[in-house]
Amino acid sequence: METVLQILLAVAMIAVFAVLATGVIGFIAGGEFNRKYANKLMRLRVATQAVAVFILLALLILKGIAK
Repeated sequence: METVLQILLAVAMIAVFAVLATGVIGFIAGGEFNRKYANKLMRLRVATQAVAVFILLALLILKGIAK
């Protein structure tokens, strides 16, 4: 179970980075893409960060660090 959570955490962190990078690049480029997707990307980033935090919390609880 621990290994599965570690893999899920890595995937979630990569997803957060990908969404963040897309948003930053869109912001720098500006234009229609930024106007259309900036807010959606920000909400998606917050959601993926929340998933990553919950997975991290589950890992810590499983290891007995956070009680």
